[in-house]
Amino acid sequence: QVQLVESGGGLVQAGGSLRLSCAASGRTLSSTAMGWFRQAPGKEREFVAAITWRGGIGYYAWYADSAKGRFTISRDNAKNMVYLQINSLKPEDTAVYYCAAADGAYENKRTVNEYPYWGQGTQVTVSA
Repeated sequence: QVQLVESGGGLVQAGGSLRLSCAASGRTLSSTAMGWFRQAPGKEREFVAAITWRGGIGYYAWYADSAKGRFTISRDNAKNMVYLQINSLKPEDTAVYYCAAADGAYENKRTVNEYPYWGQGTQVTVSA
């Protein structure tokens, strides 16, 4: 069983930055793809970014087109942590942000159904 706990959300003004954290427990996730999704009010949950470990090659990350340039995903396998840095926040970034884990070191997974493990989410609210 995998448990994921997000933190770092809050209320921020447009143009500001936030760093979201996801603490994983239950088993070692060093060889598991980890992702971030978000869900705005009245909208479906959407993919933001994900990252996996390619063994000796290093980390590989992929992003939604809307996230390229302002979002950066990273992870610390030693701490079982995944992070999402968001810069130049916009009001349209307002959403609940969810951490998710896959069942293996898959690449380029972007749909909700491909991630069986989820956290409870952390609210990000961006004021204009």
